[in-house]
Amino acid sequence: MSMSALASSAAAGTLADSFMRRDLAELARLSAAEAENDPVGPHPLAALLDHAAGANRRDDLLAAVDMLLDAGDPDDSRLLELRGHLLLQTGRLTAAEEAARRSLGRRPHHKPGINLLVGVLTQQGRLSDAEALLREQLEREPDDATLNTNLAVILTGQDRMDEAIPCYRRAILAAPSRAQIRLNHSITLLKAGQFAQGWAEHEWRLDLPGHSNLPRDRILPNIVPGLDLKDRHILVTQEEGLGDTLMYLRFIPPLARLGARITIWGPEVLARLAARVDGVAECQIGGETPEYDYHCPFISLPRAFAASPTPFGAPVPYLPVDPAKRAYWSRRLSADRHYRVGLVWSGAPRPENTEAHMVDQRRSMPLAALAPLRELENMTFYSLQKGPAAAQLEDAPFDIVDHTEELTDMDDTAALIANLDVVVSVDTSVVHLAGGMGMRVLMMDRFNPCWRWMSGRTDSPWYPGLTLFRQTKPYDWTPVVQGVAGALRRESGR
Repeated sequence: MSMSALASSAAAGTLADSFMRRDLAELARLSAAEAENDPVGPHPLAALLDHAAGANRRDDLLAAVDMLLDAGDPDDSRLLELRGHLLLQTGRLTAAEEAARRSLGRRPHHKPGINLLVGVLTQQGRLSDAEALLREQLEREPDDATLNTNLAVILTGQDRMDEAIPCYRRAILAAPSRAQIRLNHSITLLKAGQFAQGWAEHEWRLDLPGHSNLPRDRILPNIVPGLDLKDRHILVTQEEGLGDTLMYLRFIPPLARLGARITIWGPEVLARLAARVDGVAECQIGGETPEYDYHCPFISLPRAFAASPTPFGAPVPYLPVDPAKRAYWSRRLSADRHYRVGLVWSGAPRPENTEAHMVDQRRSMPLAALAPLRELENMTFYSLQKGPAAAQLEDAPFDIVDHTEELTDMDDTAALIANLDVVVSVDTSVVHLAGGMGMRVLMMDRFNPCWRWMSGRTDSPWYPGLTLFRQTKPYDWTPVVQGVAGALRRESGR
């Protein structure tokens, strides 16, 4: 490491110490001095973005940025850029756009500043404006990998996958080993329904932090004729969200039919439910890595089966409900002769994960947005909402029965769901749970949705009982809720 790199590393450590001690005045003073010593590149405080996210203290870092702007140059482009990132991540989009544009006023074609503004416009749902900005910049740098990738993401968000894929080709030609570009490419392929190529490309995620660190040469190969898995021990591992795991548990039964002995290594909240999936020999929670012949992260299972006779895994229902728990809730709800509707209006905010946190700001709604459902007659609404958003029940716009304190894991939740008529939910793990059980699901989907819900359709190849109600305007849930209310009225016959 060079002397300058050592000095930079030591400075970052000092800044982090001040930040963790919550000494914002000292943090501002030290970072100002460091910024004078190194006027090129991001502002020294930018090195604390990950610290702030991990500790859910973005507002503290924002306060330090504002101290420096107030005490010095209010148009410091580096500080404004950092301010824009913090405001974007915390959902203050108008202020984030203002900071990004002021920063670009000093450095009009600064690529990180352009990408920040593109990110703000995208989060606002102004995809056409983001596209125009990127195309203008690409006239100057037509082969830039990041710009081409960002344009491809914007085009995918507008369901223009046939235009996005050539942009990815240019980006990959410029940076063939950049894992994030390849992962983004895979998402566009999957949204376009090009599953075999999409799943193969999706393996690039394993080169990014936070994914499996088990040996790559022992990952489950593709299921092809001649592959002998009889009596082979396969370790299937949790990787990302609970929804992904619930969705891909469908591949365990066909894997077991090939003669494999399967251990699932995952979170406690899924263990009891997953243990009953056909073909699971054992569920392990925590502990040391068990012996195995092959391992497979859950999200690699569809890649393994893409060319097999079962590319979508086992048919629905593949998630079995505990009979005793089902019977318990049947008795508890026996007096309710109304149409029973389960509700989920918010996902997990996950502030420590910036990308997931920003997605959640788009996919979640306030409970108050469901107020039109109060006009429906002869229905009982049951909360399935967990996490911070459950506190909104205190000001619920209509009567909602809440038994969630008794739901300690997904196994408990499945048993309650099995006694309902329908689940109404934003895009959360409960959608996958109910869908995998074969339940009727009305899903309220965001503008620019997840790839798995594809485009131009209201049904799902993954869950036959699911109907999508999608925003046509970002953050506008009114038509979505009205559509759900109409469906509930029709399907209940009331």
